[in-house]
Amino acid sequence: MKNTYKTLIYALTFFSAIVIGISSAFAQKTVITGTVRDAVTKETLPYVSIFFNDTRLGTQSDLDGNFKISTNEDYNKLKFNYVGYEVLYKSIIVGQTQKLEILLKSNAQSLNEVTIIAGKKVRYSNKNNPAVELIRQVIENKDKNQPKAYETVQYKEYEKMLFSMSNLSEKFKNKRLFRNYQFLFQEQDSTKIGGKNLLPIYIQEKLADQYLSFSPDKSKTVVLAEKQVEFDNRFIDNQGMKAYFDRMYQNINIYDNNISVMSNEFLSPIANSAPTFYKFFITDTLKNITPNVVELSFTPRNKGDMLFEGKIYITMDGNYAVQKAAFGVNKNINLNFVRGMEIALDFEKNTDGRYYLSKSNLIADFGISKNKGLGFTGERSVSYDQYKTNVEIPDTVFSGKKLEVLEGANKRTNDFWAQNRLDSIPQQQLKIYSNIDTLQKLPSFRRTVKLVTFVFAGYWDFGPYEVGPTNTFYSFNNVEGFRLRLGGRSTPALSKRFYFENYAAYGFKDEKWKFFLSGTYSLNNKSIYKFPQNYIRASFQRDTKIPGQELQFVQEDNFLLSFKRGVNDMLLYNDFYRLDYVKEFENRFSYNVGFKKWSQTPAGGLFYNDASSNSFINRLTTTELSVGFRYAKNEKFYQGKIYRIPIIDRYPIYNLKYTAGIKGFFGGEYNYHNIMASVDKRFYLSQLGFSDVRVEGSYIAGKVPFPLLSVHRANQTYAYQLNSYNLMNFLEFVSDRYAAINIDHNFNGFFLNKIPLLSKLKLREIVSFKAIYGGLRDENNPEKNNDGIYKLPSYENGTQRTYSLNKEPYMEGSVGLGNIFKVLRVDLVKRFNYLDHPEVTQWGIRARVKLDF
Repeated sequence: MKNTYKTLIYALTFFSAIVIGISSAFAQKTVITGTVRDAVTKETLPYVSIFFNDTRLGTQSDLDGNFKISTNEDYNKLKFNYVGYEVLYKSIIVGQTQKLEILLKSNAQSLNEVTIIAGKKVRYSNKNNPAVELIRQVIENKDKNQPKAYETVQYKEYEKMLFSMSNLSEKFKNKRLFRNYQFLFQEQDSTKIGGKNLLPIYIQEKLADQYLSFSPDKSKTVVLAEKQVEFDNRFIDNQGMKAYFDRMYQNINIYDNNISVMSNEFLSPIANSAPTFYKFFITDTLKNITPNVVELSFTPRNKGDMLFEGKIYITMDGNYAVQKAAFGVNKNINLNFVRGMEIALDFEKNTDGRYYLSKSNLIADFGISKNKGLGFTGERSVSYDQYKTNVEIPDTVFSGKKLEVLEGANKRTNDFWAQNRLDSIPQQQLKIYSNIDTLQKLPSFRRTVKLVTFVFAGYWDFGPYEVGPTNTFYSFNNVEGFRLRLGGRSTPALSKRFYFENYAAYGFKDEKWKFFLSGTYSLNNKSIYKFPQNYIRASFQRDTKIPGQELQFVQEDNFLLSFKRGVNDMLLYNDFYRLDYVKEFENRFSYNVGFKKWSQTPAGGLFYNDASSNSFINRLTTTELSVGFRYAKNEKFYQGKIYRIPIIDRYPIYNLKYTAGIKGFFGGEYNYHNIMASVDKRFYLSQLGFSDVRVEGSYIAGKVPFPLLSVHRANQTYAYQLNSYNLMNFLEFVSDRYAAINIDHNFNGFFLNKIPLLSKLKLREIVSFKAIYGGLRDENNPEKNNDGIYKLPSYENGTQRTYSLNKEPYMEGSVGLGNIFKVLRVDLVKRFNYLDHPEVTQWGIRARVKLDF
């Protein structure tokens, strides 16, 4: 569910601004469409740069040479510019819609070595293919053409991120609902993708000094200036939104084997394995520049794979470096919501004759429909300047944090930005800062955002206090019956130091009240929901709990989880007294220290019976002290209204926790020690997709009854849970030591994309495997020892209900289809062993909602 919350909240961020008012065209608009072709061969030319007069207001032709561009200004010429062709100026009629056929003349000479033979179409092959031989030379020389070939590199970097609404109609603009928001329609631009009208709604800029050292590897980013559109933090987390955009739009290094775009990994056209997945063609040779450059076109062998198509320009000076690149994705690619994508990379010659990246630009058009309707266009451009190599960088530069933001970086004046931007910025884009500020002051807009936030995030904001989450207001189970709950939490509007959270719930079957109250004090004067956390919290909770059910991102009384299979009558009444301290560091290391007094009472079909006397035990009390450590390199978050959600990346996440139970301390009845460790890692396998792998283990030292053992995570709902065993029953297995592995692999449609007709459904194949091996020492096994421990639970008819894993590991696996209607994953799950246990099934179908690109 976490990805669902994340995506819906982002949709809220932009659609709130959209729904408030947007448009497409004005009277007297100049609209030009057309096709660009080679003057001799009449072949269409992709990625031709097209500008009004000599401005930077322009577009590019698409892969078929088509273009559309529009303006409200009095420009009377279009400039067409393409590598290897003469620049062409074409007169246009101001204020009219017109169509042009553009013919560009080549100014390049042909290679004598290239011979073109007409006749029967030849089957493509890598063997004896000069284009493939050339790309192999590029691959062989990759290392020396990257920054890591130098001892040190330093440069200045300017980054601009822009999000706009696209494909907006005049009818939409003139709706009565938007009469107060006409100021948003004053400035419009023409997009580089699809010729749709754009209205910017979000912009962020950053200027930084970058320092890299490769012997040893060290890096430092010094942010000199930064600014962004600021939305109301009560509804939208600006820093979390920025982190998510950064994850979607990462720096593009064409020399990497894989390029991360839209949270997906694309195989680079110059990856080591590129000749296996791409077709390459030499399409031009430029001999009128020094060094000579070869234009190399490439396209996927299979149009549905996560691959690019476009052109790269290779220097013929022995370095085989990339001088320029222009590429995008095929419209048939298995990528959700992306209507089009274009990437442009420009390189400049360094003082040593090699090339460095001087500018990169990524633009993508999004929409629910692939071809029509409202959409978004996101663009990230990065410019680089003052590039220096092998210049000694003092060690003091790398001291401290890897990312250093200078004091006052977010308060730079407009004059500072005008003088220090490394790239020009249109005036209509700058207006977005003031437009959003004006928009957020309008009561009607604030009411709209508040309502949409309540629907998607689940909280209704009352200023200093917010009520929610909505998905817990009503639920049911076999013990409590019909259950109502109401609660909420304070916001930074009440205090930036003190935070409170509470709820009350009532079960109509057991006729008991449950409640929760916590108070948190922020030690760093920041919101406790933001990174880095540093707080102390005291809490008390009296509520029910399913033994072993630990849900990371949803509450157990979530309405959707009320629907369960099989016998589901075991519950605990719990009293928790807790005191927790949490400290996070900028390097993503964190630790927590905790005190917990826990009193539990069995309910429903769960009973605690002494193994020696068979007497009923009504209450079990323990007192615990714990310390936990966590490290997640380069981790980024999206902070929603309910949870802070980590953005999954390639770096592993390490967890280590030690818990000590102390007998006689605040009523604790047992001494024990529990050490638990886990590692989570996503492995990207290029065209074969990615695997999410989790390895964990635990060891409990001491003699304890089964409620204090490791109760393995089971799932009796119909939802597929990633970190639970989906065909294991609640409290079916307990252990005092265990090791487990969980592998969830998504092929991203690698196989289904190659099947005709079926490929149009954009389905994605998923396989998973989970195994856990554990056991009980004799001192904790009631079959071998009955001194001071409890009998394992059984059904009313006396059949055993809870077991140990002494015989063999529990194993289950699944095969599934993801991306059904772009939102649904359905798995067929198979349980491989322990099939003789009562109330178990060998097969099951589970579903999971997931919105993603």
